[in-house]
Amino acid sequence: MSPLASTVVDLARLQFATTSIYHFLFVPLTLGLGPIVAIFQTLWHRTADERWLRLTRFFGTLFLINFAIGVATGLVQEFEFGMNWSVYSRFVGDVFGAPLAVEGLAAFALEATFLGVWIFGWNRLSPRLHLAALWIAVLGTWLSAYFILVANSWMQHPVGYKIVDGEAQLTSVWALLSNEFALRAYLHTILAGLIFGSLVVLGVCCWHFLRRHDVELFRNAAKVALIVAVPVTLLQLVVGNRFGEAVTSAQSMKIAASEAQWNTCQPCPFSLFQIGGFSEDDETPTLSITIPRILSYIATV
Repeated sequence: MSPLASTVVDLARLQFATTSIYHFLFVPLTLGLGPIVAIFQTLWHRTADERWLRLTRFFGTLFLINFAIGVATGLVQEFEFGMNWSVYSRFVGDVFGAPLAVEGLAAFALEATFLGVWIFGWNRLSPRLHLAALWIAVLGTWLSAYFILVANSWMQHPVGYKIVDGEAQLTSVWALLSNEFALRAYLHTILAGLIFGSLVVLGVCCWHFLRRHDVELFRNAAKVALIVAVPVTLLQLVVGNRFGEAVTSAQSMKIAASEAQWNTCQPCPFSLFQIGGFSEDDETPTLSITIPRILSYIATV
């Protein structure tokens, strides 16, 4: 069996992949749980029903914990850009660094500031201003996601740049910000976050149902979660399919690698669960559960 990482580059890839996967466990939950908490507080503001206030405080605590962990893991990623991939960062810094700088100086500052206002504004601000602070913080999280995905999408589908003296230089801010790949990725990510956030809320509610603890209270939260999850999931089926087509167009090798497709196939199945088959030395999986034709549908239709 070959070692997991035998070179410095392999070690850098392993470290960055581990950080990114761990980080992205928290990012979509922040994107989805924030607006749901804001909906709870909006319902409390409109109805004066104390049950919505209890739900706001309960799920708001989960939101804040998740936000803090997401920020911490994201900072580790920033260090790895400069330490693991310093040559690459120097080569694309004028382009890649621009949206990341805007994210940190504008979007993240917006969400962090107003989230702080929301945390410490209970009983200090009017209910309307306090609610507005939360919605602005949620807007900030969505703006952060946009600028980060602009940077990421430029790596997948580079636009608005030219090579000068061996370095990439930005030639069009508009081309960078309106990258079609980025727009599709952004919509796909926001919908995924809403699905994730609503299902986490629903899961917490179901846990309380099983324990027969505050059933009436969490029934209200479950209703909101389902109202969000059902239509968003149906929309994501369409958006995700279109995004798969965009990934295939820009980087067909990536979508094949993501499914460990070592040989050309038509139609190709979509893997639900697989053990083995992830390297050229071991192309045949020990166990694989697949759905026939679905990968080809996602990638081409």
